[in-house]
Amino acid sequence: MTEIGKRIRLDRIMNRNTKRTVIIPMDHGISMGPIKGLINMRETIDKVAQGGANAVLLHKGIIRAGYRGYGRDIGLILHLSASTDLGPDPNNKVLVATVEEAIKLGADAVSVHINVGSDTEPEQLQVLGKVAETCEYWGMPLLAMMYPRGKKIKDQFDVDVVKHAARIGAELGADIIKTNYTGDPDTFREVVKGCPVPVVMAGGPKTETEEQFCEMVYGCIQAGGSGVAAGRNVFQHKDPTKMVKVLCGIVHENLEPEEAIRRYMK
Repeated sequence: MTEIGKRIRLDRIMNRNTKRTVIIPMDHGISMGPIKGLINMRETIDKVAQGGANAVLLHKGIIRAGYRGYGRDIGLILHLSASTDLGPDPNNKVLVATVEEAIKLGADAVSVHINVGSDTEPEQLQVLGKVAETCEYWGMPLLAMMYPRGKKIKDQFDVDVVKHAARIGAELGADIIKTNYTGDPDTFREVVKGCPVPVVMAGGPKTETEEQFCEMVYGCIQAGGSGVAAGRNVFQHKDPTKMVKVLCGIVHENLEPEEAIRRYMK
């Protein structure tokens, strides 16, 4: 029965026709504080929902404080990991919520953040394995944010370390992997081919132009990626609703960036 439960929940965070997703992470409040775009959470969530995003990703306190109760429905992913930029080691992600809490809060999936190559990599991998086991028990989809970060990582966008990090997430039971875009479709295709579960690209820091970001998302899709999880490039955009529509055009309609921007932004 848990298998059908997981499939039902996955349909709430992924487009069942395209098998792709547009996720808007808004977990930055813990690591970075109340940054631009994450002040009025109800308003921001409503804007991305109206744009057609498949899901938002939030910490548990924001789910309690930010439930809209109106507007277009949107999938909900509870983020279980946290660290702050003020702490001794921002790469040390620890559990701050449980799968059972996610069920009580009505979440459709959970996510964990793992920094492969960090000083606390062993402990974080143990967490990933345990959370995956619990998710399997409850039929809860698991998104693993797999990032190569640490002293041995010279370039966190290098295809060899990115595809290794992505594969680790799949090996330990994640249903969806979120990881760095490697810069071009050819190298990102290696990441996708080496991972037996869907791979979505991380949005990363805010880019200088929307065109630049859209080209990256298009490259991900051309490489066989399953979508994008974009935070700052969406909620800090001057019009988050239109930006989400553009991303959905690229991800779900296979539009080229120029056409998606022309159709939904102008």
